[in-house]
Amino acid sequence: MDREQIALVTGGSRGIGRAAATALAERGFGVIIVGRNRERVDVAAAELVSAGLEVEGHACDVGDAAAVERLASDVAATGPIDVLVNAAGVMSERMSKTLRTTPAEWRRVLDVNLLGPVHMISRFVPVMADRRSGRVINVSACMGRFTGPGLAGGLAPYRVSKTAVNALTRNLAAETGYGRRGILVDAMCPAHCRTDMGGPDAPRSAEEGADTIVWLATRPPEGAETGVLWEDRRPIPW
Repeated sequence: MDREQIALVTGGSRGIGRAAATALAERGFGVIIVGRNRERVDVAAAELVSAGLEVEGHACDVGDAAAVERLASDVAATGPIDVLVNAAGVMSERMSKTLRTTPAEWRRVLDVNLLGPVHMISRFVPVMADRRSGRVINVSACMGRFTGPGLAGGLAPYRVSKTAVNALTRNLAAETGYGRRGILVDAMCPAHCRTDMGGPDAPRSAEEGADTIVWLATRPPEGAETGVLWEDRRPIPW
């Protein structure tokens, strides 16, 4: 990619991830979209390239650490990643309350929603730390908050996974000095959007949900607040 800045977006073949990938490419980023389904990734990348955007697609199950290592090898020639957007996610089964959920369902959701960001951060953020420059944006959810509409019961694996993503965000931000070492680490809540997960009747478009991601990826770093949970470009309580 012949671009000064590279963004890697997991879950980038559809929904909020694709909306974020599109908007970043339109703003001049070279964008790598990552998704588990190779056919869907290839189609999405081809559509964006046909629109004149600099995008490449890679299939990867981000919940599989070995697969993430292979992804890193595949994209190494592209150059260091400047912005990592962890947008890949799955919803838990409708009736998955804590006392009714199987171990397999816990693993399915946590592998993608929590270990996916862990694997991506572990593989791509050390280079950001060495360069003292980078952005990490974790897509969380209001259902993962300890406040507001957060941990109100039901959909236990999903809610708990997003709460864990919030903790991962805060902890990594602390470990990287809350921006003092050149890396901004944030979580964001896109709210209820019209995606495969959110359904056709959700009040917001995927593009509206992705707006804060794009803003976090492009805002000036000087004096930027970081290590917080954002919604509509404003910090909200964990």
